[in-house]
Amino acid sequence: MLLKKTVDTPTSLMDDAAETAQQAIKTTQQAASDALDTLTDALQNLSHQALPMAERAQAQASALAKRGLDGVLDTTHHMRRTAEQASESTVAYIKHDPVKSVLIAAATGAALMALISLVSHTRQTR
Repeated sequence: MLLKKTVDTPTSLMDDAAETAQQAIKTTQQAASDALDTLTDALQNLSHQALPMAERAQAQASALAKRGLDGVLDTTHHMRRTAEQASESTVAYIKHDPVKSVLIAAATGAALMALISLVSHTRQTR
């Protein structure tokens, strides 16, 4: 009888170990499955949050580009209008006082020629 108990004990220990190992495997599988479910949920939430954020960023970039383009167009229009007004003002001044306009133009041309001559002379002496 003593021999029979000794033989049953290792088998019983092996059965207990196998059962414990199987329970550990099941517990590990369940933990892995739960972790995978949690990760899947987190990724779905992140994708649901990322899409609206990307759409908002795209809309803001488009609005910024439109404002920039509108600003350039407004500035161009303003500059064109200012140039037209300056041209009209110059023509009106010349029509009103043609002799004085010719003298101012001649004096301006002479001053520019003197300045160019002075700059070119200064460069030659270096």
